[in-house]
Amino acid sequence: MLTALPERIVCLTEETTETLYLLGEQHRIVGISGFTVRPPQARKEKPKVSAFTSAKIDKILALEPDLVLGFSDLQADIAATLIRHGLPVHVFNQRSVAQIFEMIAMLGAMVGASERARELIVHLKGHMDAVKQSAAVLSRRPRIYFEEWDDPLISGIRWVSELIEIAGGIDCFAEQAVAPGAKDRIIGDPTEVVRRQPDIIIGSWCGKKFRPDRVKQRQGWTKIPAVRHGHVYEIKSADILQPGPATLGDGLERLYEIVQSWAQDHRLLEETGDTEGIRRGGTVVS
Repeated sequence: MLTALPERIVCLTEETTETLYLLGEQHRIVGISGFTVRPPQARKEKPKVSAFTSAKIDKILALEPDLVLGFSDLQADIAATLIRHGLPVHVFNQRSVAQIFEMIAMLGAMVGASERARELIVHLKGHMDAVKQSAAVLSRRPRIYFEEWDDPLISGIRWVSELIEIAGGIDCFAEQAVAPGAKDRIIGDPTEVVRRQPDIIIGSWCGKKFRPDRVKQRQGWTKIPAVRHGHVYEIKSADILQPGPATLGDGLERLYEIVQSWAQDHRLLEETGDTEGIRRGGTVVS
């Protein structure tokens, strides 16, 4: 018995849009999130019908979708409203690397592209394995503080923590990463970051540009090795905070590059003991 596949899909977040394009199923998409930047052509080709926690309900209804795809409890109210209007809605809730792969596989099955989804997963896993193998030769793994938000301080979500480990680092707040909600990853006392002495600080403030100058001005933070030696970086939120292919590809690659940059300076420090000779002066790599 044949099962009808969705022909008119609205994607309320970027990662499902990106995945459908990678699977060659972009013709099914009739509406996207206004925050979508991957792939670039999606912004030119598809109507923008939502932000992240809000949506243009009338515009979505006018598109007559036969499937709406969302992400997490933060879009629960949008989903509930659309369901009350009679639309079929599926909300993914991936929070780990394994769950991102599960999302890709499930979405592939939804649109009849299971084989292409498997190929995409194999490709992404191959890249991850190569990065992990290369990072395994590090003589010392740097401690990394990943900041998802600055007021209040919020540490990285689970998939970011896992990618930090794959890239060769140690997440300073790994115990908080397992919490699915941002409120459970709040760092109440900023001096706790100082106490944990990260070698690298990475900022990715969702929705606004990371400001390294503000980080350096925080009380006591000049004592942090990352600040002293200039290993303060930005990774754009579109590359690391969208739980889809971009995060597993470009996001992981950026993490690896940052760890390798630190490792090169660390080797020089070990050889010369000259901290000033390798000082970067707070360079931010975006």
